[in-house]
Order: sequence, then C-alpha cells, then structure tokens
Amino acid sequence: MLTPYFNEDHTLFRQSVRDFIEKEVTPHAEEWEAQEELPRSIWKRMGELGFLGLHWPEKYGGSKADFFYSVIFTEEVARSTMGGFAAAVGVHQYMSVAHIAEVGSEAIKQKYLTGAISGDKIGALAISEPGAGSDVANIRTTAIREGDHYILNGSKIFITNGVNCDFAVVACKTKPEAGMNGISLLVVDRNSEGFTANKLKKIGWHSSDTGELFFDNVKVPVENIVGEEGKGFYYIMDSFQLERLIAGIGAVAAAEYGLEVTLQYIHEREAFGRPIGKFQVIRHMLVDVATEVEAAKQLTYYACWLFDKKQFAVKECSMVKLLTSEVAKKAADVCLQCFGGYGYMEEYPIARMYRDARVGTIVGGTSQIMREIIAKMMIDSVQYNSAYKAPKQKASISQNSSATNGRAKALTPPKEKEKENTPIDAVVDKPKKEEAKLAKEALTEEASTPVEVLEPPIEENKAPTTAREIILSLENRLKPNKLKPDYTTNVHFDISGSEGGQFTVHIGQGECKVSEGHTGTPKCIVTATDEVYTNVELGKENPQMAVMMGRLQLSDIGEMMTFSKLFERLF
Repeated sequence: MLTPYFNEDHTLFRQSVRDFIEKEVTPHAEEWEAQEELPRSIWKRMGELGFLGLHWPEKYGGSKADFFYSVIFTEEVARSTMGGFAAAVGVHQYMSVAHIAEVGSEAIKQKYLTGAISGDKIGALAISEPGAGSDVANIRTTAIREGDHYILNGSKIFITNGVNCDFAVVACKTKPEAGMNGISLLVVDRNSEGFTANKLKKIGWHSSDTGELFFDNVKVPVENIVGEEGKGFYYIMDSFQLERLIAGIGAVAAAEYGLEVTLQYIHEREAFGRPIGKFQVIRHMLVDVATEVEAAKQLTYYACWLFDKKQFAVKECSMVKLLTSEVAKKAADVCLQCFGGYGYMEEYPIARMYRDARVGTIVGGTSQIMREIIAKMMIDSVQYNSAYKAPKQKASISQNSSATNGRAKALTPPKEKEKENTPIDAVVDKPKKEEAKLAKEALTEEASTPVEVLEPPIEENKAPTTAREIILSLENRLKPNKLKPDYTTNVHFDISGSEGGQFTVHIGQGECKVSEGHTGTPKCIVTATDEVYTNVELGKENPQMAVMMGRLQLSDIGEMMTFSKLFERLF
C-alpha cells in the first residue's frame, strides 16, 4: 500500500522481523505462557539481530534508526499473539533504558545501556506503588543520601520484568519534603542486597514476569542517579510520550492480527450450511471494527511521525493511547464473539489475545487519565514542554536555608471558584478600594510573629509590575472577609533576580504583613526567578506549566491554594 511513512528499506526490515517472530518466537508461545516468563536466550538473540537498540545511539551498539523502524518492530512483535512478550520487550527497549539514554551519565550508559542493547542485561522501570499508580507525585519510596550512597527503602508493584531483570530504573524520593520536585531516578542492580521481588499472577500477559519489588536499606552508589537529582518526575512525564506511542502501536497491530485470524476463521467455519462469513451480522460487525482499527492506526502513524520529527506531541500521543487501547479491547471482544464457544478455549490464540488486550486501557496511564490530559490541553489551554530538553533552572538564592529545599507537590487544576481568587495560580483581581482600605486598617494590630513591616512603594493608582512590587502589594490586596478567624500562616518567597528578593508574608489575627528576609517557620516556600513569578502573577505565563516544569516551585501546593484565595487579582 502506498504510504508516506515507510520506504523500501522499511519493508525489508519488516520481513526480517516477521521471519524472526514466526520462526523463533510464536512456536514457543504456549511454553513461555506456561512458564510466565521469557528465557534469557531470546533476549540475547534479539540483541544479536540488532532489534534492541533501534532507537538508541550507535556508540552503545544501537542503530539510531528513524522511529518507523521501531514502529515496524513493535507491530511485528504484536503478531506473536503474546501480549506479555510484547510488553516485556517494549518496557525493556523503550522505557527502562529511555531515561538512561536521554540523560544518564556516560558511565551509566556504558554499564547499562550497552548491555541492554546487546541483550545481556534485562531492564525494568519501577514507578508504580501500591498507593501510587498514575499519581506519580505521591510515591513513597525514599532514597536518602548517606555519604557515597543512597539508602533505598520502599516497594513497587506491577513491574514488568521486575523479577528477572538485571537492573531496574527506580523512581524514588531523594528529598521527601520537596514533593514531586524531590523525585529522582536511580539505577538499581537486581542483585543488590535488600532488593527482593515476588512474581504476581495475572489474568493476561502470561509470558512476561510482573513483580512486586521490595527495597530494604538497599545501598545504591550516588553515581547511579539518572540525570539531575529532583528531576525524576519531569523525566517520567516526558517519557510517557514514547511509552504511550509504543503501547498504541502494539494495540493497533494486535487488533489487526486478531482481525486477520478471525477473517480466516469465518471463511472456514460453517453454520446452517454455509461459511459464517456470509452472514450479514458477522460481516458488518467486523467491518465496523476494522474501520475503527484503521482510523486508530492512521492517528498512531501521524503521532509517530511527529515524534520522529522531535515534536513534543503530548496531546496526540495521549489520544493515541486512549483510542488504540479502547479500540483494541473492542476488537478483541468482537473477534472472540465470531469464534463462538471455541473462542473461549485456551487452545485458540484468540482467547489469549482477548485477555491480553484488556489491560491496555490501564497500563501506561488509564483511559480516564488520558481523557483528563487531553481535556486540560483542549479546554484549559495547558501546554507541556520536554523535560529532557528544558533549560536548567537557576539555583535558588537562599542556599543558606534548609527550608527552601522544599519544592512542589503535583499541581492539579483548581475549581473555577478557586481560580477566581488565586494569585499564584495566575489568578489575581484588580484591587477593590473598600477591601484595600480594610486591609490597611488591619495593620494597626501587631502580627503574632514579630517582623519589620515594609510600606509597599506603590502609588494608589499604579498597579505593581515587578516581582518585588507584587509581593509588597499583598498587604493591600488581602480580602479580610475571606479570612477564617483562626487562620494563620507564614509564607517565604525566594525570588532570584534584580527585581526579586527574599520576603516573609505573615497572615494572622485578620491582617497581612510583608517583611524583608525570611522570618519564622514557613508553611509554604515559593521559589522562582523574578521574571517567572511576575509573568505568572500578571497572567502572562501558565501557572500549571510553570510548576510542572519546575520554573515555579511550591513546597506545599495545598497551603498555597488556601493562601492565594485570600487576595485580589492583578488582572
């Protein structure tokens, strides 16, 4: 078929992968499904054939081929009729080593990436926990630095390749007090003392081992950190695009192969004296599904093309994951229906394909999560940038304060009523004279924390335009009628740049006071450059994106949401 995505070389490569799958993989399907894991020999074989480094640099044994070679490989792997085999290989090549290849040190790449590409080392990616699946920011596994090592404690669940891997890239909190800005990635050797795993029983994906991992005071060398400390959350969010594309490619290919098998069956199976493929109800049912599969495939190819062109296509990749997993689940159900009672028998591959398809709407981000990501971009105008390629942020100017190391928890979109009154969420009203007057009158009482009160250098009719002026204006923008009688807080602002500075904003006894420097124990710490803070407050920069990218750091987003609702907007 004429296509803008594949050329003659791609076609030759597809044939080589298909030959490998048909001769060396599919014949072992029942055996590997029964063993609930893959033999190490097949990993080594794929490494020898160059299948495990398609996306990665030649320096480490890869091919650095265009992304459509990975598309082809993933499609052909899906034809094995083993969703577990496809999952294990996909996690190994496109997820476990993705972070290492993108931001790992040269030493880590030489030690782990090279072995992963050759098939000598099997990789796993350990993110999900018993209490944190899609909610990555709330993981509890910790890695506290002690000298030249991190001491890793915690557990992970639903980890593909987790039991038989040679290494796992583990998401953990190296600074637990910093929320999502304290999450880092560590490469942990499977044979490390204190690293244990249990194999989990699944209703599908039987040919892959899926484990629950436990870390009990595991010592991990400091040099095993991947990228920058505290950037793990953003690396994970970035890598989801590749993960979701791979999942989408495999889902469509599995659905297509399921249709192929079903079409063959309806020509052979007879009922009422003729092939069941002659019955209109069967024909139309398959036509409807085939149309949806084709539409899903074309969207997937387009998203793959964007990815190959280095576009950070979050919306398109999320749409691919949503649509393909739902369509594949539907296709598997329809195809099994065409087999009748035989489709429910283990000896028929369609039964395995049916149960393997079900998990597609869960792994890599549920369909519900995909819908919310897409909705944020479509409806709330949220935009995302690549963490791998984002410029490094300036260091905080408050290096002498251990409290300022606290950073942000996951930011969720506020409700509309909350948005109306939230300055840090880029929502600040024009001052109302009456409430400004009440706020000034409140300054006659002393704050519970003694601080030097600064007189905001703002003319009555002049709106603040710099970070310093905006923070000082908080005294006049307080809305006393929104204060609960017993509400007290202390917020530290650490704003770098010529128009910034260090400030303490104290609210207590119905008044707001702003002082230079940091005084008292903060309930929340706000860290940013003067430019970012000003742009957020004046509505020139999306606050959610600023927090997600680490440009605006909040040590306690819940406290900041409460604090922010107490002030008038500036726009």
